[in-house]
Amino acid sequence: MEILRKATELMSDCNEITLASVNENGYPRICVLSKIKSEGIKKLYVATGMNGTKTRHFQANPKASACIWKGEDSITLVGAVKVTQERAVREEMWRDWFIAHFPGGVDDPDYCVLEFTAEEATLWIDREFVTVKGADL
Repeated sequence: MEILRKATELMSDCNEITLASVNENGYPRICVLSKIKSEGIKKLYVATGMNGTKTRHFQANPKASACIWKGEDSITLVGAVKVTQERAVREEMWRDWFIAHFPGGVDDPDYCVLEFTAEEATLWIDREFVTVKGADL
């Protein structure tokens, strides 16, 4: 599907995403985050603090939504977030500029990675609208 190829390219080009968690009162809470890595449109990775509000939300309820955009094109994803502090993942995702947020480096106890896995994608690219689910992602 051509639109999936374009969506993957858009995801790869995008540096910022919005990521919504569900708060303790059941309301969505959206944050803008720097994307570290993406795998097609199915997976996104961002770094954040273990003590952050969004991390607490995802630990209590992994349901999430993410959105990226460029110009008039956008991808809206629905899925789940896994909070990880696995050493191998932290090393792979580490960027030098993180040191300003995590002075202890890769081993900083507050440093974690959020791994978003999409279950559904709504694509609006080149004025074409498509929703893709499950194995088609």
